[in-house]
Amino acid sequence: MKHMRPSPTLRRVSAVGLALAACLGTTVTASAAAPTASKSGASLDRYYDQRPGWGSCAKGPDDTVGRDLDKAGVQCADVTVPLDYTAPRGRTITVAISRLKATDTRHRIGSILLNNGGPGGSALESPPEFHAWMKKAGPRYDIVGFDPRFVGRSTPLDCGWPVGTNLFSAGLGRAGFERQVALQKDLAAKCRTTNASVLPHVSTRNTARDMDVIRGALGEKKISYFGYSYGTYLGTVYTQMFPGRTDRMVLDGAIDPREFGPRLLRQAVGENEKALADWADWAAVRDDTYGLGRTGAQVLATIDRVIKTAARPLTVGTAPETVQLDDTQVPFILLAGVDSDTDASRASLAEQVSVLNKAAAGQPTRLSPVFAATLRLAMTGEQSHHGSVQSAIICGDKAAPRDPEVYWRDIERSRAAYPRFGALANNIGPCAFWDRPREEPTQVRHDAKVLIVSATGDPRTSHKGAVALHGLLPSSKLITLKGANRHAIYGLYGNGCVDNKVNQYLATGRLPVADQTCSK
Repeated sequence: MKHMRPSPTLRRVSAVGLALAACLGTTVTASAAAPTASKSGASLDRYYDQRPGWGSCAKGPDDTVGRDLDKAGVQCADVTVPLDYTAPRGRTITVAISRLKATDTRHRIGSILLNNGGPGGSALESPPEFHAWMKKAGPRYDIVGFDPRFVGRSTPLDCGWPVGTNLFSAGLGRAGFERQVALQKDLAAKCRTTNASVLPHVSTRNTARDMDVIRGALGEKKISYFGYSYGTYLGTVYTQMFPGRTDRMVLDGAIDPREFGPRLLRQAVGENEKALADWADWAAVRDDTYGLGRTGAQVLATIDRVIKTAARPLTVGTAPETVQLDDTQVPFILLAGVDSDTDASRASLAEQVSVLNKAAAGQPTRLSPVFAATLRLAMTGEQSHHGSVQSAIICGDKAAPRDPEVYWRDIERSRAAYPRFGALANNIGPCAFWDRPREEPTQVRHDAKVLIVSATGDPRTSHKGAVALHGLLPSSKLITLKGANRHAIYGLYGNGCVDNKVNQYLATGRLPVADQTCSK
C-alpha cells in the first residue's frame, strides 16, 4: 500500500501477508535450461567481476524512501545481470541493491541478503530495520537488501492491470466464476501484450541466478540470507542451484517447495478458515464495539450474510471515495485481514467487517485510511505493478491447469468444508492463460544447513509446509511458534523467544542442537 507511504514494516507485512496467497497447477514442460550462473563460465565473468558503484539511495527530491535510507547510512547501487542466462551476451537488466555496512569490522561475518517475500516484495529499504532486530549481530554484517528482477527499482514490470491483485473469490455461483474467468484471462492478456519480451525470463530460478551474481559482485565466497514467505522458496531454490555457497540462512514462514506455484493457497485454506474463526471469537467478546454478534458462530453468520448480500453488490464509503464490492471481492478483504492475530490486526479487520455489515444493511459507511488503502490495492490499478510482477513470477515457475472446469469442480467440492475461503483458494487465476514456463520447477536434491521458522497457525504458508521443508533438508533445524495465527514472525511479531534464537544463530553460525519450540 505504498501510495499511503506506511512504514517499511507495514509494507513488509503487506508483501508477505497478501502477495503469496495466489493459486498453482500441474507439471511443466521445460525447454532449454539456463546455465548455472557461476564463475566457471567465462561468458558470465563480466557479471561476476563487476563492482557495484555505491552511492545515494535517493533518486530525487521527492524520493522519501531513498532519503530515509541515506540518513540511515545505507548506500545503493545497481547490479547488471543478463535478461536471459542462456544468452549472456544479449540484453541486460539491472537489479537494485542497498547495503548497510558492518561497523564491527574486527568481527565481521560477511554479507546477509534479504528478501521480503511476495513474490514481488521489495527489500531495498530493509537493512536499517534488520540491523536493529539483529541486536549484537547486526554490526557484524553487511546487510544487503535487493529488489528482485522486475520488482521496484529493478527494471520494473507493469502490465497495466485495472486491479492490484488477482486474489478474488469465484463468488457464490457460476455467474461470479464466469466473470472471474473473463477477468483472469484479460489480466494474462494484458501482460502478454505489454511485456511479452521479458515474461519468459521472470522466474524464481533466474532471481536465484541474480542472487549469485550479487554474491560475486559483493566479493563474497559465501553469502548469508534471510527470507520471509516466498523468500523461503527463493532461498531453498538458491541452495539447490548453488550448493555450498550459503553461510547462514533463515527461512521464516517456510514453503514446501514441491507445493509452490499458482495454487499454493489451497494448502492453507483450512488455516485461513481457522484463523477467521479465531478472529470471530475475538470479535464476539467485543460485540458492544463492533456489533457483529455475541458468539463466534454469530459473527461468522454475519460474514456469510454480508457475502450473500454482496452479490448485489455493496456500496461502501462516502463520496467522493465510494467502492462497490461483490461476492467475489469481499472474501479478499477477509483474507487480507487474518494474516496476524495481534489485537491491532484483529481490530482493523473488525472495523472493516463492521463497515461491510452496515453496507449490507443499507446504512451509510465511512472508510478508515487503512481500509481505503486495502480497497485501492485490490480494486484499482494503483498497484498494478504489484499484481503484475507477482503473477509473472508465479506463472513463470510452474504451469497451472488450463481448463476452467478443473477450478469450478474444485470450488464446488470445497464449499462445504471451507465456506468463506474455498471459492477463493480454488479460484482460477491468470496462470491458467499464461505461456508455459521455460524450466522445470526446482527439485530438492541437496541438503542444506538452514534455520526454519514457522507458526502453527500460519494462514499463508502452512506449518505443514515448513515441516515438509525441514524433512527435505535433514541438516536444517525448525523453530515452531505454537498457538499463533501469524505469517512472518522474526522482528515483526514481537516474540522474544523466536527473535533471540534467530539472533543467536546469526551471531554464532551454529544451528540449535535440536528443533526448538516457542510459545505465543
